[in-house]
Amino acid sequence: MKIRTIEALPGCRLLILRVTTHSILENTLTKRMSTASHKALATSDGSGYLQEQCSLEILRTAAVIEHAVAQALKEHGLTMTQYNVLRILRGAGSSGLCRSEVGQRMIAPMPDATRLIDRLIVAGYAQKARDPKDMRFTVTRITDRGLTLLKELDQPIRDRHKTLMRNLSDADITTLSTLLTSARDTP
Repeated sequence: MKIRTIEALPGCRLLILRVTTHSILENTLTKRMSTASHKALATSDGSGYLQEQCSLEILRTAAVIEHAVAQALKEHGLTMTQYNVLRILRGAGSSGLCRSEVGQRMIAPMPDATRLIDRLIVAGYAQKARDPKDMRFTVTRITDRGLTLLKELDQPIRDRHKTLMRNLSDADITTLSTLLTSARDTP
């Protein structure tokens, strides 16, 4: 097991545990980080405690989800970021997207989308071509090989998400999604 810490919020460090199975990660991460976050928050003056605790719970949950999905992708030689880009390109359809548009649609902004896309091109999952409407732009499209890979991954990834959210009803998931969107869209 590898342990490292990250600065999640000013003055509040989170433990990130790397283990081999999802269930061990989920249990260990929840126990260790709950203790760590409560101790860190207990030293604050109490203002913003609920908001900070909620932020930590979101980060904890994101770490568990990211690890579970990354494990499924690892078997196919993909990273989370590459998977995200392939899904973006699939959603763009045959018209494709220029690299800056891909970067804007990513879950986490990445300054160097060019290298990431180039790796997908080398692997045969994407292709680039000049935009016939404006030759100054290069358009990136997903290849048939990339579409096949995503089709293979769709159900296993859905299954991982279902397992991770097994304690939530569909109504809970809808509410949670709405609340998280509201929190994220706050200026």
